[in-house]
Amino acid sequence: MNSTLSRRTFLRTSGVSLALPFMDAMWGRRALAVDAAPPKRLVTICSSLGIYGPDFFPEQAGEGYQSTPYLETLKAHRNEFSILSNLSNPDQNGRDGHASEMTWLTGARHPGLGGFRNTISVDQFIAEKIGYETRYPSLQFNTGGSGSQSYTRSGVMIPAESRPSKIFAKLFLDGTPDEIKTQMRKLHEGRSIMDTVGEEAKRLEKRFGSADRDKLDEYFTSVREMEQRLQKAEAWVQKPKPKVDSTVPQDIQDEKDLIGRMNLLFELVPLAFQTDSTRLITIVIQGRGDVPTIPGVKADHHNLSHHGQDPEKITQLRLIETAQMTALNGLLDRLKAKKEGAKNLLDSTAVFYGSNLGNANSHDWHNLPILLAGGGFKHGRHVTGDAKNNTPMCNLFVRLMQNMGVEAESFGTSTGVLTI
Repeated sequence: MNSTLSRRTFLRTSGVSLALPFMDAMWGRRALAVDAAPPKRLVTICSSLGIYGPDFFPEQAGEGYQSTPYLETLKAHRNEFSILSNLSNPDQNGRDGHASEMTWLTGARHPGLGGFRNTISVDQFIAEKIGYETRYPSLQFNTGGSGSQSYTRSGVMIPAESRPSKIFAKLFLDGTPDEIKTQMRKLHEGRSIMDTVGEEAKRLEKRFGSADRDKLDEYFTSVREMEQRLQKAEAWVQKPKPKVDSTVPQDIQDEKDLIGRMNLLFELVPLAFQTDSTRLITIVIQGRGDVPTIPGVKADHHNLSHHGQDPEKITQLRLIETAQMTALNGLLDRLKAKKEGAKNLLDSTAVFYGSNLGNANSHDWHNLPILLAGGGFKHGRHVTGDAKNNTPMCNLFVRLMQNMGVEAESFGTSTGVLTI
C-alpha cells in the first residue's frame, strides 16, 4: 500500500481547499530518505542606502576567505551563503544618485533620464511563468513606504505594503462575504473585457495581411494567457486561506524603528512560503533621512551613508548595518528552523540580499554588495566577477530564474549565466 499522502488528494478528500505547508507525509518514505523536492522560492532584500564595503567584502576569493565584521554576524550560516563581488547593472548613471534603486531587479539602463522606461523585474518574469500556482503570484514589502523594486512587463511599479498587519490579513484572514463578492465581480469584469477585445480582434482578422496576422496571433496568445490567469485568480478567491499558529502582528508606529520594522516583515516570510501562499517576495529596506532608534546612532541614516570617510560617521553607520545583518541572520534562522520533508525551508528558498549602491558615499553603482543564501546552491564561498568590467548582475538573475524552474538563457543586460 502506498503511504504517500498527495497534497491534491488530501485537499479533495477533506472536502476543503487549503494552501497547506509541505509536510513529511506528502513525500513518502523513499523521498524522505533522499533529497525531497519542495517548490523553489526567492526573496530579494535591498538595503537602499548601501552596505559599507570594507566591513562586508572578504579580501580572499573562494572557500577559504577570512570573515569580515558583517559576515561574522552570520557565522552560524557560513556554509549556507555565498558572497558575490564585482557584479553590477551596467549604465546606471541616472537622474540622481539613488535612481539605481528602481532598476536593481530589472537591469534597465540610465534610470530616470529622459525617455526612460523601466523593464520587467526578475521576480515578475518568474511570476509570469509560475505565479498562479499560488494564491499570490508575488508579494512586495517595504519597511517604510509603498515603493517596490517589482516592475511589470510594461515597466509599471507594483506598490509595496509596509504594514505587517495588512500583509498578515492578506495572507491568512478570510474576507467577509461582501468583500469576496466584490473581488469576484472585479475578476469577472476583467474576464469580460478580455472576451470582448478578443472577439473584436478575431472579427478584424480577415482584413489583415500575413505580418499583421502574426502580430494578432501573438495578441491572441496574450489574451488567452490573461484569461487563464484570471480564471486561476477566481479559483483562489473562492478557497479558504490557510490557518497558521500565529497572531496578527502589531504594526510599529515609530517610523524611525528601522530594525523593528525589518524584523516584523522578516517574520512573515517563512509563514508565506511554508503555507505556499506565494513563492516570490521582494523587500525594500527603505532609506530615510531620520535617526534610526539604534543605541549609539545620533545622526540620520542618509547622512551617515555619505560619511566622507569621517571615522565617527562610519562608526555609527556600522551600528546600523550590523543591526540589519543581525535581522538577516534572524531570517535565515527562521527559514532553517522550518522543516520540509528531509530538508528545511532555507534549502528551497534563495535569499538574495544586497544593495543597488556599491559605494553609497559616492553614489557609485559598481561592485554591488551581494549575499546569496539557501536555495539549494553550493555555498560557503566568495565568488568574484570581473573587477574592471563588472559582470552583469543579470547573469546571476538568469541563474536564479533557472533555479526556480524557469527555462531562460538571458534576461535584461545578461551576457551569460553566472555559475553558483
